[in-house]
Amino acid sequence: MSSQRNEEATVDSVLADADSRMVKAVEFLSRDVNSLRTGRATTSLVEGVMVDYYGTPTPLNQLATISVPEARLIVVQPYDRQALQSIEKGIQRSDTGLNPSSDGTVIRLAVPPLTQERRREIVRALKRKVEDSKVAVRNVRRDAVERLRSMEKDKSVPQDENRRAQERLQKATDAHIGELDKVSSAKEAEIMQV
Repeated sequence: MSSQRNEEATVDSVLADADSRMVKAVEFLSRDVNSLRTGRATTSLVEGVMVDYYGTPTPLNQLATISVPEARLIVVQPYDRQALQSIEKGIQRSDTGLNPSSDGTVIRLAVPPLTQERRREIVRALKRKVEDSKVAVRNVRRDAVERLRSMEKDKSVPQDENRRAQERLQKATDAHIGELDKVSSAKEAEIMQV
């Protein structure tokens, strides 16, 4: 009886590990799509922009206060005024497509309205990110299936237990891919909204 509990714990640990890694893929996509530009200003467009701060690449959100006072304006106020030019250069080098204007104390970033063509390009980029996340989830499933099969081959898990575990794994995979699709649909609607 105790050996059977060990087997279940091992199968359960494989499934729990796979589920945890799939959840991380969904969370990563959710954070990643926030950096995709919509027609509105949001701090996540520039938070991760890397700035050369005294020779060290540093994320913008560690060097400045970032705020959105209006729907199409982002204001960046550096903690250190000496970093103002470095921040401007970092924003210009980034792929945000925003043009910084400085008055010596703050940087203003006007977020221009998106053209229909630019919206379609952003949706294509979104679809690539979603597909990459789906591949990551499927790779987690593949790894878990290989571990389960090797456990069956080592006779540490009976065949029917392995089959049930793989069915549970497939249900978890389908659920996480469904979550990825929800994130994708919501962001696509936000991007295409004029």
